[in-house]
Amino acid sequence: MKDYIEERAINIANYIIDYNATVRQTAKEFGVSKSTVHKDVTDRLMQINPALAKQARKVLDVNKSERHIRGGLATREKYLHMEHR
Repeated sequence: MKDYIEERAINIANYIIDYNATVRQTAKEFGVSKSTVHKDVTDRLMQINPALAKQARKVLDVNKSERHIRGGLATREKYLHMEHR
């Protein structure tokens, strides 16, 4: 694996852990696709630093379990603003 990919995978994991970031937020921050973020954390990082990979995975699992709630809140917010027009 190329050095810059390993470094990116570590930086992505640290960002996710530090900011409780979602895959989408992380992808936007690093200018890569969501699938790249996911592959970096789940596959590549396990080979480089399994402990860091597990930490990042834990944050992503929590985010994934809460995403339906966030989506509902975003939709609610959208329609609340539409009523006030």
